[in-house]
Amino acid sequence: MASAASTSISSPSFARTHIKSGDNVLLRLPSGDYRNLKVHDKPGRITLGKFGSFQQKELIGHPFGLSYEIISEGKIRVREQETMTELEDTSATNELINDGNFVQPLTYEEIETLKKTPGVHSSEIIKMQITQNANYELKSEYSKEKYKKRKEAKFLQGFSILEPNMFNICEYLFSKDPQRIRGIRADSLGQMMSFANIHPGARVLVVDDTGGLLVAAVLERLGGEGRLLTITDSESPPTYHVVEQLNLNTTEADGTMTYLNWAEIEEEWAPVETYEPEEYRTHSQKARSEKRHARAEDLRKRRDEFWAGEWNALVVASEYEPFSIIERVEPYLAGSGSIVVHSPYLQTLTDVHQKLRAKPQFLGPAVTEAWLRQYQVLPGRTHPMMNMSGSGGYLLSAMKVYV
Repeated sequence: MASAASTSISSPSFARTHIKSGDNVLLRLPSGDYRNLKVHDKPGRITLGKFGSFQQKELIGHPFGLSYEIISEGKIRVREQETMTELEDTSATNELINDGNFVQPLTYEEIETLKKTPGVHSSEIIKMQITQNANYELKSEYSKEKYKKRKEAKFLQGFSILEPNMFNICEYLFSKDPQRIRGIRADSLGQMMSFANIHPGARVLVVDDTGGLLVAAVLERLGGEGRLLTITDSESPPTYHVVEQLNLNTTEADGTMTYLNWAEIEEEWAPVETYEPEEYRTHSQKARSEKRHARAEDLRKRRDEFWAGEWNALVVASEYEPFSIIERVEPYLAGSGSIVVHSPYLQTLTDVHQKLRAKPQFLGPAVTEAWLRQYQVLPGRTHPMMNMSGSGGYLLSAMKVYV
C-alpha cells in the first residue's frame, strides 16, 4: 500500500481509491443533498440529521463510489444495489388507483416507533410500507420505482460516498452556492481546461476569484508536473479551500504552485527596504532578520520566474474587468499561448471580444456559452430532467501569437 507521502497526484493508488485518515469525502444523501467532511481514524460521530449517524472511523479503508446503510450502534454496511433485471414487466396501470389515508395503514407514530426499535433497519421499514400499501400492485412499474425512491428519500438511513474529484466538487459547490464560484458549472470548468490545453508539464497563469476552483482544476490536470502561478490581491499566501478538498499530495502541490500579487508583477514596483543593523543584539533579532532575507529572496525568485515569460496559458475567473487582466499579463505568454476567461455575464465578454479582435497578437477570439442538458437514462423512460440549471456562464477563448 502506498503511503500518503509517496502518493503521486497523477498515478492512481490505494490512497486515491480508498478512504484514509485525514481525507476529505463527499457524502450524497438519499434526498440528493451533499455533505463535505474530513474523516479521521479516531472516535467521533458523523450526524446526518434524519438520515442517521455513525462513527467516522467506519469509513476508513472503504472504497469511494459505494452506497451504505446505517445500522445499529453507529455501524455501516454496503447497501445492496437493485439491478435492471430485477424489474418485472407487468400490465398494471395507474387507472384503478384510489388515493386516501386507507391506502397506507402504517401511521406516522408507528413508523417512528419502528425507527427506534433495535434491530429494525430503515430498509425494512420501507419494505413494510411497500408491502402494506393497498395500491402498490395497481401501479405501473415506473410508478412503483418512483414510489420507492420517494420513500427512500424520506426514510432511508444511508448515504453514498463520492470521490472528491473536480467534477464531484464542482457539482457540490454549484448546487450549494453557485455565486460563490461565479456560476462555473462542471461542464464549463471542463471546457475551460480543454480550451487552455492544461496538461502535465504546462506553465499556467491563473486569476481565480472562486475560492480556488480554477486552481484546483489546473493542479489536478498538471498531475504534479509543470508550474502554476496564481495572481491575487493578497500580500500573504492565498488560501484556496477547494484545493484542500482534493486530497492532493501536499508536497507535490506546494512544489507545483506559487503566487504573486498584482503589485509584485510590475517591474517598476520594489519592496520596502528595512534597516539592518551591523551587529545583532540577540539571537531572536538575528533570526527575524534571516527570515526577512529569506522572504525577500523567495519573492525575487518568484518575480524573476514570472518575468521570464513563456507561460502556456492564462485562465481567468475574476470580478475584475477581463481585458485589463489580459493586457497586463499578455506580454509574458508564450507564442500559441491560450487565453480563457469565464464570466457569468455575456456583455462583459463581448466587449473584451471586440477589443481583442482589434489587436493582431490575439488569434481567433471567440465567445461561447456552456450548455448542458441532463437526462434520466432508464429502460423505456429516457427523457430530459425536469429541473436543470439555466446557464453555466460564458467563455471567451483566444490564442496569443507573435507579431
